[in-house]
Amino acid sequence: YKKKPYNNYMKKILILLFILNLNNQVFAAGSDSSSSSSNSGSNESSATSLYDEAVKLVKRAGKLEKKEKDKKAKKLYSQAFKKLNTAYTSDKKNADILNYMGFTSRKTGNFEEAENYYLKGLDLDPKHNGINEYLGELYVQTNRIDKANERLAVLKNCNCDEYSELELIIKTRGTKIY
Repeated sequence: YKKKPYNNYMKKILILLFILNLNNQVFAAGSDSSSSSSNSGSNESSATSLYDEAVKLVKRAGKLEKKEKDKKAKKLYSQAFKKLNTAYTSDKKNADILNYMGFTSRKTGNFEEAENYYLKGLDLDPKHNGINEYLGELYVQTNRIDKANERLAVLKNCNCDEYSELELIIKTRGTKIY
């Protein structure tokens, strides 16, 4: 049996598709492991609305980043942060808001601020998958691999995408995929 030349070609295409799909997952910003607080009050409802608007902006910014339109992406991340900051004033017990505040701060280069938001979020929900992943990514970006591995250890038994995504980022820390 002689191998057909297109078999190797197909393998390469499948591997490329797998890598591209993985990159899409890594760039996806929606790692909400805990559900938002109940929306019984009007302030919380307003905060939820602002949160939802911010998430849409973050997703649009992520798409712009993939197209290497970083300046436009940063502008959207900044707009999202402003909405999240307003939402946070009404809902200080929402780890998801803090997760995105950290994420948008990190994406605009404010690493110290991002770390503070992530840590506040972990105070509310120590096992929040999204925060643990993104804080680990921040630690990789700031060359604190030991701390990134601590976040990975927290995610070890979650049976979640966040674990495999952070693991990949730590292993490929010389390549920018976060």
